[in-house]
Amino acid sequence: MKNRKLGKSGLEVSALGLGCMGMSFGYGPASDKQEMIALIHSAVELGVTLFDTAEVYGPFTNEELVGEALAPFRKQVKIATKFGFKIEGGKQAGFDSRPEHIKQVAEDSLKRLKIEAIDLFYQHRVDPDVPIEDVAGAVKALIQQGKVKHWGLSEAGVQTIRRAHAVLPLAAVQSEYSMWWRRPEEELLPALEELGIGFVPFSPLGKGFLAGQFDKNSRFDSSDFRSIVPRLAPEALEANQGFIDLLRKVAEQKNATPAQIALAWLLAQKPWIVPIPGTRKLSRLEENLAAADLELAPAELRDINSALSNISVVGARYPEALEKITGR
Repeated sequence: MKNRKLGKSGLEVSALGLGCMGMSFGYGPASDKQEMIALIHSAVELGVTLFDTAEVYGPFTNEELVGEALAPFRKQVKIATKFGFKIEGGKQAGFDSRPEHIKQVAEDSLKRLKIEAIDLFYQHRVDPDVPIEDVAGAVKALIQQGKVKHWGLSEAGVQTIRRAHAVLPLAAVQSEYSMWWRRPEEELLPALEELGIGFVPFSPLGKGFLAGQFDKNSRFDSSDFRSIVPRLAPEALEANQGFIDLLRKVAEQKNATPAQIALAWLLAQKPWIVPIPGTRKLSRLEENLAAADLELAPAELRDINSALSNISVVGARYPEALEKITGR
């Protein structure tokens, strides 16, 4: 597995990380804990060094899983987790990035993750009630105390990123980015390049869609977040098959899979991009990680981008209420 540096931060990780959320949250009932520990161990053996979790995944159970699974490998991996939500009665209940809350979340996450310092601590979503300068100041104190090594923002707007970075340099920004959600290319990627900040795309496979897993007959369990995503509704799945047709065509030419082409395309955009696809299956993990060795030539990238420009995406990526809390 090749390594990449997240911007100018000095934080070096595997070119592909592992998003662990879906193992215990968001995609239907949680998987068997021992099976997921074995999967995380396999990821380490295959060269993955960046593992992504958050307190709100579960809540708390995903951090506990990641902490237990990675305890034997602590010195060779980097763990990213997140703060910024109020959790009440076992559920997310609005934002909370008050400095005193950030400090408490850090203490609690350290215990669950069984570590002495959080490698990468993201603000999960921008809190409209707390100035980002105050958030940066709180994380700065945690870094000075040795409890956090690097910090980042998730789904933040460019102006917020600039303000945060001025107080405490950011190692990474995490946002959705894939062949069928390319908005980061408009403002975000140029700003990150200018500032020397790494980029960690989540949902790099479009929540499974770009792997060719779904069609108009696919149905999601009511406990699966994808059941409320407009872009994954039956009529949208049917309308968006052009992406899959393109990926299958390129995959056939490259002796690869659609998922591998989608990930290789992302990796080819910038050398400081580290996607974090998630999975619960060893076969998918192996398939995804092989994308790190798949090279797309400049001419191939031009052909793909030309074809993408002729495909219109149908459906919003989030329900309206959720879309409003991103890109602040």
